[in-house]
Amino acid sequence: MTNKTTLKGTYCILMDLISNQSISIGKLGEIEFKKGYYVYVGSALNSLMPRIKRHLSQNKKLHWHIDYLLNHKDVEVVNVLYAVDVNRWECKLALEIAGTTSEITDFGCSDCTCSSHLFFSTYYDDLLYYSLNAFKKLKLNPKRYIIQ
Repeated sequence: MTNKTTLKGTYCILMDLISNQSISIGKLGEIEFKKGYYVYVGSALNSLMPRIKRHLSQNKKLHWHIDYLLNHKDVEVVNVLYAVDVNRWECKLALEIAGTTSEITDFGCSDCTCSSHLFFSTYYDDLLYYSLNAFKKLKLNPKRYIIQ
């Protein structure tokens, strides 16, 4: 049996921004975000579940780009999808989603050559479909994380 704290994997956090906002994102500076839905693609090659829980917590040190967005008062996480796998699928998953919707340039990808790991749509159902489809194209078995 695998210990849940040592699981490795890739995840998508789907969130709703309820109004247009200018949000300071660490070293990226101020970014203009449109009202709508966003999906962030990340990975944790150690401690997948604790990483997801950390992202969902409001009480954390702001470290990654996504921390700044998730801690904004007008952002609500509406879904989290993840796949357990020992390989790093984050960039391939982001590339699959990138071809379907608009992206926030340079967001969440300072440690790779991707143009973004954050994507936008005015429609939640579209982002959910694109995210699930990206997992399936890569032959990953996505599961839903229960938000508490």
